[in-house]
Amino acid sequence: MSERTVYEYAVVRVVPRVEREEFVNVGVALYCRKQRYADVKIYVDETKIKALYADIDISMIKEHLNSFRRICIGDRDAGSIARLDQPERFRWLTANRSTLIQCSVTHPGMCVSAEQTHQELFDKLIL
Repeated sequence: MSERTVYEYAVVRVVPRVEREEFVNVGVALYCRKQRYADVKIYVDETKIKALYADIDISMIKEHLNSFRRICIGDRDAGSIARLDQPERFRWLTANRSTLIQCSVTHPGMCVSAEQTHQELFDKLIL
């Protein structure tokens, strides 16, 4: 039997107009210390986002989300935040903020495979 371990995840959201507090879930960020796993899976449903704000720049959103992922996985070319260790990067990305890209509160769970659990959460919460 495989050993279960703790993981944390947050839902990544696009908030086209922060003052309206409306959002579209676009991804799941997951961190598992024991398995040294940190990644974010993203899917941008342009129709849903444009339904909230028709004039939004989707290419800009995709650029921001790409940067978010590069920081999460620790891409050294993604800037100083990406060079922090995994827990610091995850906490920085999922911190409460009032911007175009936001995260839900962080939720804990137990898993055998962080990668498999990440895909399951992504399928359930985003796709």
